[in-house]
Amino acid sequence: MALIECKNVSLGYEGKPVVSHLDFTVNQGDYLCIIGENGSGKTTLMKALLGQKNLLNGSIEFGDGLKQSDIGYLPQQTPVQKDFPASVKEIVYSGCLNSLGKRPFYSSKQKEKAKSVMEKLGIIDLSTCCYRELSGGQQQRVLLARALCASKKLLVLDEPVAGLDPRITQNLYHLIRHINEDGLTIIMVSHDIQAAADYASHILHVSRTPLFFGAKNDYLKSDVFREFGGGVK
Repeated sequence: MALIECKNVSLGYEGKPVVSHLDFTVNQGDYLCIIGENGSGKTTLMKALLGQKNLLNGSIEFGDGLKQSDIGYLPQQTPVQKDFPASVKEIVYSGCLNSLGKRPFYSSKQKEKAKSVMEKLGIIDLSTCCYRELSGGQQQRVLLARALCASKKLLVLDEPVAGLDPRITQNLYHLIRHINEDGLTIIMVSHDIQAAADYASHILHVSRTPLFFGAKNDYLKSDVFREFGGGVK
């Protein structure tokens, strides 16, 4: 069943389109990579999916009970965020804020979910540590845990491995794949065509006009991939 359906979507700033005529669907269980060069509209599209950016044209429709408040989101880190003086547990718990309702405290169910997520991501032993004292890879796992606490059906990732060394990058990519294999739908914005070829089920390659949308195997056979993929295997 379709979680998201984008129909003839155009996005831009001050009425000037960055990307136009986008048509694509995200189904339950998909792992969609949105790839393209800098300035191609990847992040703008992601903001539109999260309700942070208005459309110039077209529509984005949500199905299967999905609401924007149910989408887990892992943004790119800023220098200020990397120096945030809170404990790991506090940051992971904050992913449950949207589901608090009128309650002033986290429920036992929310705390159990946060604990389960931290165990799954291998950071439970860091729960009382200060976030700013962690390594870059550990910080990214903490932010991923927070996004998973917010997510019910869909996780959106914006360049999740930016700034990480190759070993930690591969570990994080494997972790995201396992999360998808457990049933959570993934949308990942990336400039990394190799990662898309390795992990995605579907590819949306954007430019000022949509260059390709479809299954990964079809993308690897396409003229678009031959033009932009270079030596990727």
